[in-house]
Amino acid sequence: MSNLLQSETSPYLLQHADNPVDWHPWGEPALALAAREGKPILLSVGYSACHWCHVMAHESFEDPSVAAQMNELFVNIKVDREERPDLDKIYQTAHQLLTQQSGGWPLTVFLTPTNQLPFFSGTYFPPEPRHGMPAFGTLLQRVAEYFGENAAALEEQGQAVVSALAGLNPPAAADAELHPAPLQAARETLAQQFDSDNGGFGSQPKFPHATHIDRLLRHWRATATGETPDVEALFMATLTLTRMAERGLFDQLGGGFFRYSVDSHWLIPHFEKMLYDNAALLASYSDAYAATGDEFFAQVAGETAGWLLKDMQDQSGGFYGTLDADSEGSEGKFYIWDPEAVAAILTDSEYALISTRFGLSGPANFEGEAWHLFQAASLADAAAKAGLSSQKAQGVLDDARIKLLAHREQRVWPGLDMKVLTSWNGLLIRGLAIASRRLNQPALAGAAAGAATFIHQNLWDKPVLLAVSTQGQARFNGYLDDYAFLADGLLELLQCRWNTTEATWLIELLDAILERFEDPTDGGLFFTSHDHETLIHRPKHFSDDATPSGNGVAAEVLIKAGHLFGEHRYLEAAQRILKAAWPALEKFPHGHDSLLNALELWLTPPEMVIIRGDGESLTEWQTLAQAGYAPQRLSFAISATATALPGLLEQRPAQSSGTIAYFCHGTVCDAPITSLTELASALSAAAIAQ
Repeated sequence: MSNLLQSETSPYLLQHADNPVDWHPWGEPALALAAREGKPILLSVGYSACHWCHVMAHESFEDPSVAAQMNELFVNIKVDREERPDLDKIYQTAHQLLTQQSGGWPLTVFLTPTNQLPFFSGTYFPPEPRHGMPAFGTLLQRVAEYFGENAAALEEQGQAVVSALAGLNPPAAADAELHPAPLQAARETLAQQFDSDNGGFGSQPKFPHATHIDRLLRHWRATATGETPDVEALFMATLTLTRMAERGLFDQLGGGFFRYSVDSHWLIPHFEKMLYDNAALLASYSDAYAATGDEFFAQVAGETAGWLLKDMQDQSGGFYGTLDADSEGSEGKFYIWDPEAVAAILTDSEYALISTRFGLSGPANFEGEAWHLFQAASLADAAAKAGLSSQKAQGVLDDARIKLLAHREQRVWPGLDMKVLTSWNGLLIRGLAIASRRLNQPALAGAAAGAATFIHQNLWDKPVLLAVSTQGQARFNGYLDDYAFLADGLLELLQCRWNTTEATWLIELLDAILERFEDPTDGGLFFTSHDHETLIHRPKHFSDDATPSGNGVAAEVLIKAGHLFGEHRYLEAAQRILKAAWPALEKFPHGHDSLLNALELWLTPPEMVIIRGDGESLTEWQTLAQAGYAPQRLSFAISATATALPGLLEQRPAQSSGTIAYFCHGTVCDAPITSLTELASALSAAAIAQ
């Protein structure tokens, strides 16, 4: 029999709709039931592409005897962490406080029935005792018995956890003087953690950490014209990008990046493909191309964008969240190969090249019995071994990849989570807009605009933004990340082509952030809005995790928009965020890359280039203003006929004929520029001065 999850729209919750467990979605009915019956709550948090979530479901939640225990002893609640990141953040942090261990998914937390206080937690539990973990059925019995005998003590313990959660964010450093020391401290720590052979930071498992890459590129650029350019920062960023794309973290046939590598060499990934990772890395590779001119980075960015548009875009314009790691009950089965099967698909010359290029001539690298493709040899070396000229080898490689990809697409596909998440789409709008400008591909800006239109039509009801759209149903009060990431994406998209409606929407989003999320007492922005459901804790996160910090992104966008529109209250709000985060920035700077970007922008205000004109001249001027890698510069090309421009832009008029540019550095503006040569000189002088 189906349980109450059958009426949900989340693909993850629907995966559990036919479990014999009496699952409930999080909500007042389930919470009231627990309070009425006095049963503790078993809260299980996961997401549709989570491999160990699938494993625990098959081993335990589909087992009638285990389900009977769960139903007898607990009120069982399933949560999709992508729909409810507020609950996930709260109870992941509580898990860390209770166990002094890192969390993960599936997250298993036992809560008191009346006020949802956590008293015991873990992640995956096996059906039988294994690796020091108890059998899940045994654990259920022990937890229920302990709760029955110690309910009052567990209530006190839960209250202590809530107090500890409240103490995680110290009061704002109202008197703090914002200075650049955390920028250098973060760069030094990243250098200490850097893997100089394989790129990346730390050891296995190794994550892409696009925010680290972005920070290092920005740090290099800030020093590039000085006496001692920080070329090591550039090296750390570009080596990491190179190794990730050469090896198994990157899908060598279809494009796009997997979630992380289980080894330190980026060879074997965990095979999920997440929208947020690919959105961030699309921007990183595009920026690296602009910084270095290396065509390899442009190629990787282009293939990543191609995969996103081909496999992850809904026909209505939004982008899906996740492509699963598993297919046919096995992780990675969709992506792995056998040399004999590959040889049967390709010609002899194609196989001779591919086998060397992608590691098929070496030993099996996936669980000792299969091959996951990576660039084991350069194209030149593989061509030489196959007896091909370098010129011919590229065509042979391209033909072979097309054949293998076509064959792979006939396999049973991994599951696709078709939720359109506002926050992740905001990250992708940003990534597509940056790639469009860096790679000179206007179609990518068009795709970004399509996603923005989808959100505006389906998830925005001024001043409220909703978080999720699934199967045509928009749900859940938007979180800080939804507003901040979308605002950031719109700001980047406006630099591709001006749209006054989108500019107005950007202002509405920023106003909503300040009205709905700002902490008037201690500064900074809460993760949930003032009218959100009351939970045991109201998170306020400054550090980056798998995605950037909403506080950091909001602060950066507020600074940029404050200068663009001449809105001083945005600048003041950004300063309040930075001061609220200052204790964390000083203590742990490299965990706050997004806030460091905002700090750098606060200390060195952005350059603004506003170009007014029409036709080919406007495009030519815009191309010049956006050339190279200048993360402190924003440029907007606005038609001479555009009217009702917001804020300060009304004071940047077009001239009666020709093109004109207004070049400002923070609050100081140069005289209007009326020739392309003059604009080139001004940009060059600004680059040297930086």
